[in-house]
Amino acid sequence: MLTVLRTTWPLLLGVLLLMVGNGMQGTLLGIRGSLEGISPGQMSYVMAAYYAGFLLGSRTVPGMIQKVGHVRVFAALGSLISSVLILYAVAPNWVFWSALRLIIGFSFSGVYITAESWLNAGSTNETRGQALSAYMIVQMLGIVAAQMLMTAADPGGYLLFVIPSVLVSFAFLPILLSPQPAPQFASIDRMSFKRLFQLSPLGCVGMFLIGGVFSAIFGMASVWGSIAGLSVKEISAFVGAIYLGGLVLQYPIGWLSDHGDRRVMVLGLAIFGTAVSALTIIFSPGIAGLLLAAAAIGGVANPVYSLLLAHTNDFLDQKDMAATSAGLLFINGIGSMAGPIITAWLIALSGPNGFWLYIGILLAALATYTCWRMTRRASPDVDQGFAVISPAATPLAIEAALESASADQSTPNPDKALD
Repeated sequence: MLTVLRTTWPLLLGVLLLMVGNGMQGTLLGIRGSLEGISPGQMSYVMAAYYAGFLLGSRTVPGMIQKVGHVRVFAALGSLISSVLILYAVAPNWVFWSALRLIIGFSFSGVYITAESWLNAGSTNETRGQALSAYMIVQMLGIVAAQMLMTAADPGGYLLFVIPSVLVSFAFLPILLSPQPAPQFASIDRMSFKRLFQLSPLGCVGMFLIGGVFSAIFGMASVWGSIAGLSVKEISAFVGAIYLGGLVLQYPIGWLSDHGDRRVMVLGLAIFGTAVSALTIIFSPGIAGLLLAAAAIGGVANPVYSLLLAHTNDFLDQKDMAATSAGLLFINGIGSMAGPIITAWLIALSGPNGFWLYIGILLAALATYTCWRMTRRASPDVDQGFAVISPAATPLAIEAALESASADQSTPNPDKALD
């Protein structure tokens, strides 16, 4: 691990600062929107715009990189991000914010693609798994650190918009000044959605549902906190607990999933998450209970995301991983765009409990569908290995992570039954 850190620290430091900036803006907008009198319904479009931009970027940025190169795309998108983070404070209007969120989602998608291809190219087969694990951990830690900075100034002022802008600007210095050359960028093949669904119905349906869960807990958590009457410090702690829960539970759940049917793990986690959501609605706990609920939901959503990717890839040859991952991420992105809008609608109907109701419904649907799929096919052999994967990862990182996790596994059998 020390060797990996010694060779990749400029990139990891840059990613850490980027995630601090990204984590701050998501939480800050939810709080500032409430202060500015922007309704939850309007804020839902602001939050959904990020996922629309991210989805757009994942489809178009690879072509930009092939035309003008990593460095130019990286620098251009970095400048856009830094500018947008300051522009939020210029006009606190939901339409203007939605446009900015679309731009920043597009830009972050391109930045992740560039950074992950750099990391992948700079690692050997022996160090790639450790490098990607460090990358995913740094992403999580950056967002948790962002929540701590939320108490550094008044969210009604200007400073909290300046801080992430400066951090993002600094983030590009160690990356762009690194002596490591930019890698050659290989385009990712496409897989039809029909073929993808035939390959793994659970992977497709599950990724759509978990996309909705992610966008609710990561996009609407601060909006919900403002409606529920939480303080800035409590909202920051709540969002931080979501990520900490995911970080802590990823590895033990991944280890267990490599020793049995991954669908059993998906089913158990979905049932647990549904129960947590229901209990939170019934008992309306104080801040301590809410933090535990946040950690539990984060501990469900992050591993389920990785489990669904690993489960789908149990049916693949390695040459098909990137195309499959790209297709699943597109499906996940569609679910993510709808998540904030439906969450806001439920909050308008039932109050703050609508946030938990939406998460509970989606996880209950996932549990039901998983249970049904388990009656349709036998469990596949666990060939590819589990990899800890962030929701912000692109197909490049997912492919590399799964290949690394599969290094000691047997070669997949193309004739085995589908799920």
